[in-house]
Amino acid sequence: MEEKRIQSYSEFWSFYLSQHQNRVCQVLHVFGTLGALVLLATVVSLQFWWGLLAVPVFGYGFAWIGHFVFEKNRPATFQYPFWSLISDFKMVYWFFSSSKKR
Repeated sequence: MEEKRIQSYSEFWSFYLSQHQNRVCQVLHVFGTLGALVLLATVVSLQFWWGLLAVPVFGYGFAWIGHFVFEKNRPATFQYPFWSLISDFKMVYWFFSSSKKR
């Protein structure tokens, strides 16, 4: 039986949050996302273009550890790569936000 495909970002965000309940998984996502940005800035500033290959490995590596080890679920990136990437940045904002409004 085929799974129902998510049609809107608002619907996806609710799904995304349901897949990120574990605090360790959230921390690993934030660390991976911010670390990937720092690595990207370093690679660009040093013009070490081969280093671009390490950026997604760093970012997704931490996130996927969070899913497979702590959440025990499958990362949404496999089905919804663009919305997942956007949501990773939204999670970083939410993580440091004082209101914690989802």
